[in-house]
Amino acid sequence: MATKDLIPETRVLTIASHVTYGYVGNTMAAFVLQALGCEASAINTVNFSNHTGYRQVKGTKATAADIDDLYTGLKNSGLDDFDMMLSGYIPGREAVEVVGTIARDLKSKAAEKPGSFFWVLDPVMGDNGKLYVAEDVVPAYKKLVYDADLIMPNQFEAEWLSGVKITDVESLKKAITSIHEIYKVPHILITSVNLTALGEVPSLSVVGSTKTSLDKPRIFRVQVPSLDCFFSGTGDMLAALMVVRLREAVCAVERLGRKESWVSGDEVSETDLPLARAVERALASMQEVLARTLVKRDEEIAAWEAKVAANGAGDGVDVEKTRHLMRTKAAEVRLVRNLECLKHPEVKYQAEKIDIVGNLAIGAV
Repeated sequence: MATKDLIPETRVLTIASHVTYGYVGNTMAAFVLQALGCEASAINTVNFSNHTGYRQVKGTKATAADIDDLYTGLKNSGLDDFDMMLSGYIPGREAVEVVGTIARDLKSKAAEKPGSFFWVLDPVMGDNGKLYVAEDVVPAYKKLVYDADLIMPNQFEAEWLSGVKITDVESLKKAITSIHEIYKVPHILITSVNLTALGEVPSLSVVGSTKTSLDKPRIFRVQVPSLDCFFSGTGDMLAALMVVRLREAVCAVERLGRKESWVSGDEVSETDLPLARAVERALASMQEVLARTLVKRDEEIAAWEAKVAANGAGDGVDVEKTRHLMRTKAAEVRLVRNLECLKHPEVKYQAEKIDIVGNLAIGAV
């Protein structure tokens, strides 16, 4: 079992979006990585004032050339000695291709020393049944999956990658099996699957798998209660936590960190996989931080509504727009005041081997 003392010094290149206010993309990931003791070097794919949930935003997107220039600058100065890479939102096909080139360059440097570099890829393409990237981005992302060590799609993205529509547990197993077999990707983590059966308390499941030597899946899930609020940046938070917690869990297993892609032997069961151990700790941190955020959010909303009820919103104020902006701001994830939740969470929810028997409904959360 991994402990808090087993996180080695780790240099992470994180490529994702950036916002001036709030926590999404690299603003979220870099903080989490640094809070847990990793050296985080960020290449920002967009520079926005705030996340798009506010329905208004200012800023710019980085071009493929911009991203390439930043990496080239690091490489020219000998500053590309990274142990891990985390990639998130990338704007456009050409930029996706450049990020793939960067990852392959880093993997090539580490080729003579198995396990010395590990790439976590969040293939950000869409959610809730809709793509929010151009369609030519999808095949570009698919090419990246072949070289990634761990991919973290949501359910919708897993369907695009696998070609399998996920409607029940059997199709979920088929989708994961297909991704392992098609792309040979060692580790898969589907980050938003609702396995709640009729009559159960609403919950969110993260479903993972580490392949065997024959590219067969070892599937598990960690199920946590759903919180009645939408938070931006949670995918970025989970990805950053997984970078740290997976490295920690791998270091707890003798010599596993020297194996290519950190793939456990076939004798290791689903619930004993380092990937499963990492998910347990990552979700524990997220649940604690988000639960505390929810309390503060509700307090701020109640105070604002009481003030408006007593005094009005003011002349010429668009009440609904102002309410939306206030509620969105109130739901920004509280990180700085909850460092203890990131560092030393209480693990309450354990990994379990997924039950392939039955027909539980699955839907994107």
